[in-house]
Amino acid sequence: MKRRFAITLQGTNMEVDWGVTILELVEKAPILVEGVVAAKVNNALHPLSFIIKGCCNVELVSVDSPEGMRVYRNSLVLLMIRAAKEVLPGARVHIEHSLSNGLFGEIEADQALIEQDVEHIEQRMREIVTKDELIRKHKMGKDEASTIFKKQGLHDKVKLLSYSRRELINVHSCGWYYDTIGDVMVPSTAYLDVFKLRFYLPGFILEFPKTENPTIIPEYVEQGKLANVYYETEKWSKNIGIANAASLNEAISAEKINELIQVSEGYHEKKIAAIADQISSERDRLRIILIAGPSSSGKTTFAHRLSIQLRINGLRPVAISLDDYFVNREYTPRDEAGEYDFEAIEAIDMRLFNEQLSKLIQGETVELPTFSFIEGERQWRGHTLHVSADQPIIIEGIHGLNDKLTSAIPKGRKFKIYVSALTQLNVDDHSRIATTDVRLIRRMIRDNQFRSHNAIDTLLRWPSVRRGEEKHIFPFQEDADVMFNSALGYELSVLKKHVEPLLRGITNDQFAYAESRRLLSLLSHFHSVELEEDIPAISILREFIGGSSFAK
Repeated sequence: MKRRFAITLQGTNMEVDWGVTILELVEKAPILVEGVVAAKVNNALHPLSFIIKGCCNVELVSVDSPEGMRVYRNSLVLLMIRAAKEVLPGARVHIEHSLSNGLFGEIEADQALIEQDVEHIEQRMREIVTKDELIRKHKMGKDEASTIFKKQGLHDKVKLLSYSRRELINVHSCGWYYDTIGDVMVPSTAYLDVFKLRFYLPGFILEFPKTENPTIIPEYVEQGKLANVYYETEKWSKNIGIANAASLNEAISAEKINELIQVSEGYHEKKIAAIADQISSERDRLRIILIAGPSSSGKTTFAHRLSIQLRINGLRPVAISLDDYFVNREYTPRDEAGEYDFEAIEAIDMRLFNEQLSKLIQGETVELPTFSFIEGERQWRGHTLHVSADQPIIIEGIHGLNDKLTSAIPKGRKFKIYVSALTQLNVDDHSRIATTDVRLIRRMIRDNQFRSHNAIDTLLRWPSVRRGEEKHIFPFQEDADVMFNSALGYELSVLKKHVEPLLRGITNDQFAYAESRRLLSLLSHFHSVELEEDIPAISILREFIGGSSFAK
């Protein structure tokens, strides 16, 4: 007689047999859930092949969620790499970074990649999808995994494993091909029927659906400026020999991390100085400097460092806070849930803001408002401002790239800067590090140190932050006059010791447990930098770990 026990599936109590898989539950479930690709068992993310062996709570994960789309995307990468190696034997595939609604990558082969090659790879991918081949998970020792990867020519993974402190490694296989791209994959290739592979010189873009509509590939949007910044960072990373986790670990082991810190910080300073020179060369024309970017990109530190470089060039910049131009609370727009939407551009009194900017540029003195967040209203406290011709006005805020914010100011008088942490450091050739993950880790540390928020608070707020970025920042990023990449090649090895205790404090009875495990898994690939005295006080990283010379 089979042993039976109670579980909760999607909030419904039911009895199941011992040894049933989640996939079998999905097939028999009385609740129809579309697009299921994985499941959370007691808040831990598992594949659908996971075997239920006791009482638990099971929550199905679909592709219309961030976790589900990550599972889908990682599985799609596994499929694409296998197909590429079958079409171009001996090829080495590099998954570089996100671009538009996909992932940009390059392929090293005996000859230059052409559009026909990409078409053949896509065709092979669709053939494998039609065959519905299984994607299997294997837990194996480092030596066994290294042997497999050597045979497949994946020497970057062999090197990474040599620095790993894990005894057992999660490996997935699809047919003959084995890889370590993600801890959870879809059960078989038939799940991966929505994708497009686009030739994008000198590589490709693997396009996938969005969570809002996971059944279609959205229209491709060119992001040339962003692609150029990524290309420049990739080239620089290769020049200094830090392109992946293994090379960073090697630098730490060889006690060369201080040199890497100095070179990385020097590179940032050179870039900021170049932006200041560009502004200064047109000082008579440019009066407004707008700085925007997603959360935890280091915009505040960047603005301070840019001001220093502008002063070196003989300018005397002044800063105006957008926060002081919020409309009174009763006029603040509300979101779909009826909550105040402070991120909506309509939450700012744009008429007053543009009126005062216009007067300042023309030499008038204005009284600046001060917004009281406690009372929810604008106040006038006699704070006046007058700017001269050598005083550009710096404005930092999420709407900086949207011309609607400064509609009264001609485009020729404005200089727009987009700041983001566009990390080019990857775990290995096939496992990229999402820029959102780096920013999330930065924010968790900063929130804990300076805002009395624990990791759960930050993770709870993060989806709303991301929605705001998608709505108010990313659509305008290509309108920037210049982009500044605030990522530092060494930072994850520094951030690791600050964030790991926060993540380990999240237990499996909390909703964020799966996310904490995922981030801990990412950080496990990096050795930690314990001593931080070589990180300068003006570093963008100091905005998050503390010790910034710009701290109030």
